[in-house]
Formats: sequence, C-alpha cells, structure tokens
Amino acid sequence: MFEEASEVLENMLKWSFPLSLVLFLVLVCPLRAEAAHEFSVYRMQQYDLQGQTYVFILIWFPKCHSKHGGSYGGGEVLSRRCVMMRLADFSYEKYQKALRQSAGAVVIILPQNMSTMPQDIVQQFMELEPELLATETVVPVYFALEDEELLSIYTQTQISSSSQGSSSAAEVLLHTATANGFQMVTSGAQSKAVSDWAITSLEGRLTGAGGEDLPTIVLVAHYDSFGVAPWLSYGADSNGSGVAILLELARLFSRLYSYKRTHAGYNLLFFLSGGGKFNYQGTKRWLEDNLDHTDSSLLQDNVAFVLCLDTLGNGDDIYLHVSKPPKEGSPQHTLLKELETVVADQHPDLKFSMVHKKINLADDTLAWEHERFGIRRLPAFTLSHLESHRSPARHSIMDMRPHVDLTKLGRNTKVIAETLARVIYNLTDKGVGGDLEIFTEQMQVQEDQLASLVDWLTAQPRAAQLVDKDSSVVNTLEYHLNRYLKDVKRHLVRADKRDPEFVFYDQLKQTMNAYRVKPAIFDLLLAVCIASYLGVLYLAVQNFGLLYGFLRRVTAPRVKQH
Repeated sequence: MFEEASEVLENMLKWSFPLSLVLFLVLVCPLRAEAAHEFSVYRMQQYDLQGQTYVFILIWFPKCHSKHGGSYGGGEVLSRRCVMMRLADFSYEKYQKALRQSAGAVVIILPQNMSTMPQDIVQQFMELEPELLATETVVPVYFALEDEELLSIYTQTQISSSSQGSSSAAEVLLHTATANGFQMVTSGAQSKAVSDWAITSLEGRLTGAGGEDLPTIVLVAHYDSFGVAPWLSYGADSNGSGVAILLELARLFSRLYSYKRTHAGYNLLFFLSGGGKFNYQGTKRWLEDNLDHTDSSLLQDNVAFVLCLDTLGNGDDIYLHVSKPPKEGSPQHTLLKELETVVADQHPDLKFSMVHKKINLADDTLAWEHERFGIRRLPAFTLSHLESHRSPARHSIMDMRPHVDLTKLGRNTKVIAETLARVIYNLTDKGVGGDLEIFTEQMQVQEDQLASLVDWLTAQPRAAQLVDKDSSVVNTLEYHLNRYLKDVKRHLVRADKRDPEFVFYDQLKQTMNAYRVKPAIFDLLLAVCIASYLGVLYLAVQNFGLLYGFLRRVTAPRVKQH
C-alpha cells in the first residue's frame, strides 16, 4: 500500500508543475490576435523656410509604453512613455506638459469623420494648430485616425491610469504587476532632408483679339494645402475652392473666346501656383522667370490687374484684399466698381467690402498671394470670404470637404465671372445695367462641375511635400487646363542647394505597432512565484516520509470505517 501511495504522489508531483504553469501562462497572457495592432500615424510638419526651422522633430521613435494623456500628475516622469490624447480631450496645456516631462512620443487620435465632432472642439483645435507649429520640439508628435482597436487601446490605458491615480499604494503595486500595457513602436528611420524636390506650377492662356499690344488679366490660385500634419491636409476651402473657381472660369471664358463676336480685347492668363503655403514659392519663381529671365512675356507687356482667388467656398461675405487702394480710372478701380455693381444688383444677400493692408516686408511670410505681385509693382488683389489672413481656416487639417458649401461656391463663381465679363467687355460704359446676367442658360456656372472638382481635390492630401512633378494632382490639373486653354506650361521650382529658401523632410507617414505587454515587475513576480513553487515542491520531496505519515493518519479512520 505504501508503494502504491508513493507512486500516486510522485505522479501528482510530476504533472502538477507543468500543468499549473501552462494554466498560469494562459490566464495572464493575451491571445495572439489581441496582442498587437498595426495602424498608420502621420507626423507633424517639419520644414525649413528661408533658413528658419519649423517644428524640428527627430523621427527615431524608441520603444515606449503608452500613457493616457489626461491623467498623469505633475510630478510623474513620462520618459519613454507614449502619451495618447483623443481630440475631444486635447488641450495645449496637456500637450506642453508632455513635452516638458520628456515624453517618449505624443499621439493625438483624430476621429475618422470630423463632421461628427462638436464644432466648438474643431474650432478650438484649429486655433491651436499655429501654437503647435510654433513650438519647436525633439519629441515625436504623431496623429492617428481612430479605429476600434486603437480606441480599445486608448480606453484600456485610460482605465489603467485612472486606477493608479485613485488607489492605495498596495493596490497600485498589485495593479502594476498584473495589468496589461502597450509598447508602441514605429517603423522607419530618422527623418532626412529631401534633396532636389520640385514644386510645380501651371499656366495657360486665352489670347484676345484685336492686335498684339492687348492688356492682360491674370487669374491666380495656389493649389497646395497646409495643416499641422501634411498627410492630413486636404485644404477644401483653402484653397480647393479657389482652384475649382479658376478652372470653371477657364471653361466659361474659353467658350466666349471661341466665338468671333465674343472674342474680347484682353489676354487672359491663368496660373495655378505651387508652394503657396510656403510663402508662395511657385509664384515668386514664376515672376522671376517672366520678368527677369526672358525678353518677352505677357507679364512684361500690359498687365491690367492680377486677381488671386483664395478661400471662396463658404460665407456670406466677400472681401477684396489690396496692398494699395486702386486709383480712379485705372483697370483696378474698374474691377472694384464692377464687383460692387454685380454684388448689389444680382446678389444683395452677399456683403462686399475692400480690405487695405500694406505689405510688411519685415514679416517672415507674406499675408496674401497678391503681395508677391505687388512687390514686383504689378497691380494685384486677392478675393476671399475671410476678412483676415490670420484666419485659422487657411492652415488647418480641419479644412475638409464639409467646409465647402457648393451653393455659396457657385454663387461666388458667378459673381467673379460676371464681374470679369463686365470689365472685359466694358459693359458699364456701354450703358448695360448691373442686373443683366451674362452667364445663364447654356453659359451658366455648372455646380455639378464645381462639386466634382472639389470632391477630387479633397480626395487626397495636397501638401507641397507630397505633390511632386509627376503626381496625379499635377497631371490632372494640367489635363483640365489643356481642355480649355492654349500654351499650357509647367514651371518647376527647386531650392538652391547652397542657400535653400525651403527644405522638406521625409518620413511623414509611418506604421506604428502597439504590442500588448506585461510590465517589467511582472517578470519579477512570476520568477518569485515559480521559485516559491519549486521550493515547496523540494521540501515535499525531502520530507516525503513525514508527509506520507500525515496523510496515512488522516485517511486511516476512513479505511477502518469502510
């Protein structure tokens, strides 16, 4: 009987350890499918403009553990911690605190559909974007679009952080040892300057009738977008609306210029500029090429005025921004008066006014695109529904498709088209009233065409760092210009290698992996448990006789009774 009991006990001891260890590991370790999540992250802006660095960020992203952005205390050290913030919980104070405490990285989580966010939160973030861009930091700052897995990671991290802040020391220690954490790791290397990057601008023209020395009207819109993260910059209103209007104007006036009776005595020059959000680099080089490096161009001959289109997809106001008030009797003054006439007689619901702002050459960047022309002594204006160039809507990742009202975009397009037609055909001097509409019936503004253009423009980010000379954006814009205009040309701008005016950097989009891990103290706790188990097992084997005698005494009465 002793031998049978001994064999049974040895078998129990032999199999109990591996089985219990396997069971323990199964209970504490997450399933493989839940152990990792891969998602795209978009890095904050990094560029040099005229020798000044903006938001210099090291792209090397060390392995660091996630941390909920709204729960850490002022004294907690965030080194090697990845601070996560949802847009609804984001504030500049929390962001600054993460930077001051040397966080390993900051990830700001944005909703997939911005239209679901309350407007006050969206407006608040738009106003904070310039502050984020003005804060130089070596902490990697990323933006990510919310999905179920990422939201789950954020929620679990938030619960973990909240429990640590409200529990006792013993509970915190136990929670720290047993809770799941997340290790955030990005692919890629340190960001590097992109050499030989080309900014592309496009021009096309409609040649007037009646001689060679004709006045020229220049219509301009920059097509690139800008925001705190290049890969999230869609620029629906600024300046997708301006591009859509320019292309529609090209369509309308190409039809007028195709008939002898309506072929006007003005040259129309259309220009889609690149690098508009980087101090209008495309326009600057285009002016240099046309005014300094060539013997003959439309810009050198007789420019009536330059009309820049910027942010015209919304609002019930329209402003004509000027650097110098136009003199009476000049073509610029004629444009101003015709614009007032069209608004008053055809669209009384629209409020029009002129905004005068002198060019400040001491500023790092120009306010409006027309100032580039004003510096070269060309009469120029900018039309916009924004009263100030400092409006956050011009430089925000929140400027997305819902920010464009197609009805108001179509109305603004018609106002500009009617005004230009009255100037080109000199209708006021001919006694034609302001209530006469030219673009009606077969010649009316096509809102479905504008809608298609805006939808296409907002279907991909158009940050200057992402739009190279072979991109689909440039090729499609060139295709549209070729449909309506003649002599369509490309103009490339490359930074001077010795003294570059602008420098772009790579690694703007990366893949981040979130791995579910146990804290380091868990390994220590597991080692203590295993050591204790082996110690108990060792004592049981060494004192087997005593253990057997104890078991025999406990079971003996039951045997006799049986």
